[in-house]
Amino acid sequence: MPFEFKFPDVGEGIHEGTIVKWHVKIGDKVKEDQQIVSVETDKAVVEIPSPKTGTILKINFKEGEIIKVGQVLVVIGESKEVSSKPEKKEVKQETKERKSVSVVGDLEEAPEEEQEIKQEKLILKESPNKTKVFATLKVRKLAKDKNIDITQVSGTGPEGRITEKDLSSTQSSEIVPKISGIKSVRKYDFYGYVDRILLAGVRKVIAERMVNSVKKIPHVSHMDFADVTKLAEIRTREKEKLEKENIKLTFMPFIIKAVIESLKEHPLLNSTLDEENNEIVIKKYYNIGFAVDTEAGLMVPVIKIADSKKIIDLAKDIENLANLAKDRKIDLGDLKGGTFTITNIGSLGGMYATPIINYPESAILALGRIQDSVLAVNNEIKIRKILPFTVTFDHRILDGAEAARFANKLKEILENPEELIFS
Repeated sequence: MPFEFKFPDVGEGIHEGTIVKWHVKIGDKVKEDQQIVSVETDKAVVEIPSPKTGTILKINFKEGEIIKVGQVLVVIGESKEVSSKPEKKEVKQETKERKSVSVVGDLEEAPEEEQEIKQEKLILKESPNKTKVFATLKVRKLAKDKNIDITQVSGTGPEGRITEKDLSSTQSSEIVPKISGIKSVRKYDFYGYVDRILLAGVRKVIAERMVNSVKKIPHVSHMDFADVTKLAEIRTREKEKLEKENIKLTFMPFIIKAVIESLKEHPLLNSTLDEENNEIVIKKYYNIGFAVDTEAGLMVPVIKIADSKKIIDLAKDIENLANLAKDRKIDLGDLKGGTFTITNIGSLGGMYATPIINYPESAILALGRIQDSVLAVNNEIKIRKILPFTVTFDHRILDGAEAARFANKLKEILENPEELIFS
């Protein structure tokens, strides 16, 4: 008996996914727990295993298509149940569907191209000029692919037949015929040609979450800078030591440490708002997320219980999670549970930014580019290394004064970082 394997909820709150790659095809034998397909969902690519041993009888979605939780992904059964002529069966089904919407009467079983041509003939017969068209199926299909209204083309072939050469000298039609069940999308607008990119996968998740955050949270940003000259010296010294152990040391582990110490004194920035019960929920643990720029879009891996880790441990976690995110191999659990997020725009350039809070968190820190700047130090003009930063916070939970106090504490720790390396 064939088994319909429905796309499961592979993570909390997952509603849909995009098929990235099939590892099997119709007729392949699979074993239980064998990986059959890669699906992109909720910022990660997950491998879906077969729930049982058997033969792939049917695959319902192509690579690049979106599948919703509960829809049948594949049908698994015995090899003898595989149809010997699956393509013919699909054509019959499509023919029946076309019969149900067609107004030209019954259409006998025919290749898809012929059916489309018959529909095209219908459109031409209903066109205002009622011009009779002489063209082969190949020419008609070519005209359709080029978005050319074939009724407006003058044929130079025998008895006025339209040739491929006639189409090559004809511009695409501004009028796109409406064919039932077929969506036509122009690749140009009033001013010129355009490209269209499907909003799906990671990009779609980012869009939905950003809109949700802006809709629910009144964002306010507080900007300042820290003199990180001493911190840069410490980082350079420790970096040389850790390079021998193949550990990459950036400024991020130090900043995470400084953020945690600041959050301990100003816990409202490490909280969420329980809107249903009208309560501010202050988190007594510190799960710090950090933004990673990947080819698929922005991802935010989360370092769990970051306050219990030393600088060297944080450096290892940052490098490991960032690589997993960029390779799309990161576990969904590593993208959840954050209490505070840090985004480093300075790695690409820029001084200040107004980031969007990673909902439902109450605040986010944006780091600018560390640069040499002229400062007055003890009444002397000196060149110092400056780190610009922005604290964006939820104004429902805290006010600007508390955000400023958090920023002052963060600045104080970063400017006196001796204890960070030993904590």
